[in-house]
Amino acid sequence: MNKNNIGVGLIGLGVVAGQVARVLTDKADELAEKVGCPLVLRKVKVLPQDLSRPQAKQMPAGLFTTDDDEFFRDAGIDIVVEAIGGVSPALDYHKRAIESGKHVVTSNKELIAKHGTELLALARQHGVGLLYEASVGGGIPLIAPFKHDLVANDISGIFAIINGTTNYILTMMAREGMDFALALKQAQELGYAEADPENDVEGIDANYKLAILASLAFQTRVRPEDIYREGISRLTGRDFRYARELGFAIKLLAITKQRDDSIEARVHPVFIPADSFLAKVDGVYNCVQVEGDLVGKVLFMGEGAGPGATSSAVVADVVASARKIALGIGSISTWKEVAGKRIKPMDEIETQYYVRLNAADQPGVLAQIATVFGKNNISIFSAIQPESDSKTQTAEIVIMTHPAVEKAMRKALGELKKLEVVNEISNFIRVEEIEGG
Repeated sequence: MNKNNIGVGLIGLGVVAGQVARVLTDKADELAEKVGCPLVLRKVKVLPQDLSRPQAKQMPAGLFTTDDDEFFRDAGIDIVVEAIGGVSPALDYHKRAIESGKHVVTSNKELIAKHGTELLALARQHGVGLLYEASVGGGIPLIAPFKHDLVANDISGIFAIINGTTNYILTMMAREGMDFALALKQAQELGYAEADPENDVEGIDANYKLAILASLAFQTRVRPEDIYREGISRLTGRDFRYARELGFAIKLLAITKQRDDSIEARVHPVFIPADSFLAKVDGVYNCVQVEGDLVGKVLFMGEGAGPGATSSAVVADVVASARKIALGIGSISTWKEVAGKRIKPMDEIETQYYVRLNAADQPGVLAQIATVFGKNNISIFSAIQPESDSKTQTAEIVIMTHPAVEKAMRKALGELKKLEVVNEISNFIRVEEIEGG
């Protein structure tokens, strides 16, 4: 197929979309050399209010349309870049582009996490590509390695720090002794956290990204609702202090493992050994550790967010799509779902636990607590009483367990709350013995 140029249509004009438009314009000559013919930004689909954005005023007025039909009828658009986020109307736009024979590039993690399987099947049916490298990790190459470089491996596990906002907050809590509210406020002031931080601090963003990675790694549809999710808002300075004393760091990890025909997938705070590589990943950095039978442990690390990093991945996908169009070799989805794999419920997960509780400072308390754990087949690794209050005659007790089943642990915690000598279960955090330093 000989083409004089390859047309790109952009949906949206937010921070990422604006940066993509700038890259396509400012690096036009370099990109043309890489593709084999010019990439031309033909049309930008926007909402009426987007026309007042500074980015819009720096671009030719003739590029813009607020009309869906005008955008999708443009026969000169070969590749559609969707950069509006969310499911609606993005899902309809994806379907419309694919069904009209256009390749699609997106950074929309929520859409791919919830509808990626469906859209990839549709793309395969219509012989076009759907690329989504920027949906996980921003500019860190993650999706392409799973689709190409790691395909000979049986992936056994992924351990990932994939939300820069929460990692920054946890770093400040660990390093500066800040409480959660102050660390969040600082992250917002620096632009790392949104005014409404729920998606980040409650693990929703990481949940979407893990759904994408787990589905890719294990060739099984893992939906966001299949993944256990817990945020970081209940962590306190005390937890970081005890973690340090016990030789651990606290991170919000996205974890997925495959054993035989079962898959576990979860997002929650964890204690990880302080000498592990992931424990040393601080600030807004992301890091993904992949474990394969042939390659062993592989680490992918970088700043996962920001318009520069995200636009880097988006434009790379545009170039990959354009090369195939220019060569006339088609771009068929390689997605193939393997049947028969089971998503393991959280109740069946086995891990170690850190438990911090407030109890009466009197003889026999530890024995009562140990009895509850023992009755639920939970073995105590260590128990310490780091603090006591003579005025209230209460003590703080920190317990580390041996590996135990989540269902048993939940039951034990419920029984502990009913003990007269226990005033409060202050926190409990899972422990992952991640190797690698």
